[in-house]
Amino acid sequence: MENQTELRERTRYSDRELEEFKEIILQKKTVAQEELEALSASLGNSNPNGTDDTSAAYSTLEDGSATLEKESLHQLASRQKKFIEQLDAALIRIANKTYGVCRVTGKLIQKERLMAVPHTTMSMEAKLKQN
Repeated sequence: MENQTELRERTRYSDRELEEFKEIILQKKTVAQEELEALSASLGNSNPNGTDDTSAAYSTLEDGSATLEKESLHQLASRQKKFIEQLDAALIRIANKTYGVCRVTGKLIQKERLMAVPHTTMSMEAKLKQN
């Protein structure tokens, strides 16, 4: 683990470190895309519970429940798309060798934070000031 002084003196992560981050991001992106495909498939199913032949009263309740579930799935899918876009942006920053530099302070973001939240553009210091 690097100490803060070493991080402050460096202006960017090494090519080897950037390659490590790239691998982490690509793995997360693969998982995120699989989850998005599963969500999209769920949204494509018209009535997975097969309640077409039940009474009207149950059908009305089921329609409301299905609508709520679809809205929830749409929100999850939207978040997943945004996450994938953020991961893609992080890959661009890696290619530009600007990955890991806080957009607020200009300092290197701690490696531990990048491992946990690889798409972040802000250090904890900047994030805490924001709140």
